[in-house]
Amino acid sequence: MLFFSVVTLSACGPAWESTRDITRSTYRGTRDIINPEPKIDVNKYKWDNPNQEKLALLFSPVDAKVSALMRYVGDQDMRPTPEWMETLFLRFPWIDGVLVADTNGDILERRPAVPVKRFSEPLVFESIWRETLVKTVVDYTELGPELYFGSPFYEGVEFKGLTVVSFDPRILFSFCPDPEQLIIVDPRGKKIWTADPANATQHAALLAEPWEEVLKKKTHGTVRSSDGSYTWLVRYIGPDLFVYATKSAQPDFEDRGISIMPFFGLTRD
Repeated sequence: MLFFSVVTLSACGPAWESTRDITRSTYRGTRDIINPEPKIDVNKYKWDNPNQEKLALLFSPVDAKVSALMRYVGDQDMRPTPEWMETLFLRFPWIDGVLVADTNGDILERRPAVPVKRFSEPLVFESIWRETLVKTVVDYTELGPELYFGSPFYEGVEFKGLTVVSFDPRILFSFCPDPEQLIIVDPRGKKIWTADPANATQHAALLAEPWEEVLKKKTHGTVRSSDGSYTWLVRYIGPDLFVYATKSAQPDFEDRGISIMPFFGLTRD
């Protein structure tokens, strides 16, 4: 049977060539659907505003890390188990520690047991009854700032305490593609965080901004001063707003606002 097939095909050369061409053509079409060649659309995320584009490229990787940590901690509504804590440090090795406190504020458990940074003063977390988010606290210690944010845990419907995670906010610059260009402002503490703390004083214009009033009306904008022009945007770290900013790429460009931010899967029409 095998011999017959070979002879038959060899005797019908033109027909075989034609069939082979059709088969190849069909294969190519099917392959493009099942396993398409990767193509990059360089215009898909094109910006009209170069200042917003610069800021988005700087802060998006940072914001992604913080958002992932917030989701992991916020999803834990029961007292953390040892396994949960181990996974926390595996997924987020850049955090400094985690503590579990009861309703009186007494620490029930802490990792590491002896932290590098001790509280400069007692931490005070504020919340509205039945809310699932509590105020973020930034403690400015002798060894630098430490940001704490907590999530409540329960037994049934009864509030039993807080799970509090902390990290040095300056570690966030290690996730930025150009850390020297990114600035983070703590509006409540009236402090600036930069990759190089020695350069923080160069951005005094950002500290002079009345952020508490500005953030009641705006979520993004431009700060202009003798120090230069800054493009800024507010984002959450924990349940509270912090300001990401950078020196404007084109200071004379008119800022007409941000409609939809084209990252994290969002695209503009």
